[in-house]
Amino acid sequence: MAEEMNMQKAKEVFATLINMLDTRGWKYTKHEDKLLIKSGVKSEDLPVEFIVVVNPRNEVVQFLSAMPFNMPEDKRVDGAIAVCAANYGLVDGSFDYDLNDGEIRFRLTSSYRESTLSEAVFEYMIMVSALTVDQYNDKFFMIAKGMMTVQQFLEQEEA
Repeated sequence: MAEEMNMQKAKEVFATLINMLDTRGWKYTKHEDKLLIKSGVKSEDLPVEFIVVVNPRNEVVQFLSAMPFNMPEDKRVDGAIAVCAANYGLVDGSFDYDLNDGEIRFRLTSSYRESTLSEAVFEYMIMVSALTVDQYNDKFFMIAKGMMTVQQFLEQEEA
């Protein structure tokens, strides 16, 4: 019974998210069976692709955006330091980092347990995610390609 109620609430949340995207003329691909949306935005440099997942088991909505590159093996420690420094200054959301393959992913999660998420909340989540990824993706990329040292990254973060 609880699982059925969780799924019903998740479908309502998904419908609100779809409505927000449709109202604003957003282009996206939806997978209703997985309660998942794929979309993206153009940024100043690298593209910002993201997925939105409504998770009925945990009663959360997750916005996930993987960087379009992985840290090479010889830069993974530098990547970990940069991700930690970036996360320290974030107000909402965080970067996840996989030391095994060098993947960096931004994640912003909001719970809808015993509450209702509005279209304004979803718009906020998309905008914060897109702006945060755009702010950091080129810096992480420059570290990956040896165009910026982790020390330079840290100095920029402190400024």
